[in-house]
Amino acid sequence: MTQTRAVTLNALSLYAAALVLAAAFAAQFMLHELPCPLCLLQRLLFATLAIGPILNIRFGPRPSHYAMSLLAAVAGAVASTRQVLLHVLPGDAGYGSALLGFHYYSWALIGFVAAIVLLAAILLFDRQSADDSTSLPADGGAFAQTAVWLVIALTAANMATTLLECGFGACADNPVVYELLKHAG
Repeated sequence: MTQTRAVTLNALSLYAAALVLAAAFAAQFMLHELPCPLCLLQRLLFATLAIGPILNIRFGPRPSHYAMSLLAAVAGAVASTRQVLLHVLPGDAGYGSALLGFHYYSWALIGFVAAIVLLAAILLFDRQSADDSTSLPADGGAFAQTAVWLVIALTAANMATTLLECGFGACADNPVVYELLKHAG
């Protein structure tokens, strides 16, 4: 795999992470479902998963960049598994609404496991780390840069809404209001 193809693949992975973060926002605002602390942690880990591709786009593909994303995916799988196990008992309706029969944390687990498998597979291609600066723009091109800024913007928006939801203290286990807005109105 060439560096150019690797950067394109990294940009596509950033668009996938952006889609996950945007879908979480859609559920939060359109369905009025405030994320629980574990949900917020999973969002953070999806954003952290994007650090490797961002570094690959900016500095060129490196195994260490993929390793950072791999660690984030493992941590995300652990967090989402924890939430799945909290709601596995018979009669437990789960947290939030379901999409195609699975709750969002179940989809997060599937996403993190898929990321682990894909990251392990992409690490099998050694040539992408070779110095091939002639075929790759320094910034990865407009397609890649748009992906980078989209993920950064969605991560910043997540941070802002988390601050609104939790305030400056611990987040509620089952949030029903935005803490900072409750005190403002």
